[in-house]
Amino acid sequence: MPKRSAGLLLFRRRPDLQVLLAHPGGPLHAGKDVWTVPKGEYDDTEEPLAAAYREYGEEIGVAPPDGDPLPLGEVTQKSGKRVVAWGLEGDLDTSEVTSNLFGMQWHGRWQEFPEVDRAEWFDLATARGKIMQAQEPFLDRLAALVESREA
Repeated sequence: MPKRSAGLLLFRRRPDLQVLLAHPGGPLHAGKDVWTVPKGEYDDTEEPLAAAYREYGEEIGVAPPDGDPLPLGEVTQKSGKRVVAWGLEGDLDTSEVTSNLFGMQWHGRWQEFPEVDRAEWFDLATARGKIMQAQEPFLDRLAALVESREA
């Protein structure tokens, strides 16, 4: 069974739509300009939306804002991992991001790294050039949902 992840794509209007993306921490992503929806794995004992809220808190370091999550559906990444996401309107001072840590062998010794080393706000055009390619449909789906609610 493929791994599954759930995440929250925070968005705001300034006045144009902006999204909060996370840069994965650790040495495997250092120096790479590839960003992701804050997300994490879950199993059959947890509801995907609950996992998305939990993972946001773990990776960003603050609770997600209150609001009605907008379902953005699911995508499959190159690895086969299935990612489900929700859009959530809110704001965040990115200087407050403090991610939890993960451990891995690196250069022959066990080391800990933040799951997310930073998060930034991007307009949709910029976000499309930065987000993992498989997650790009989330941006299009979010834009369509926000636009339909404003109409």
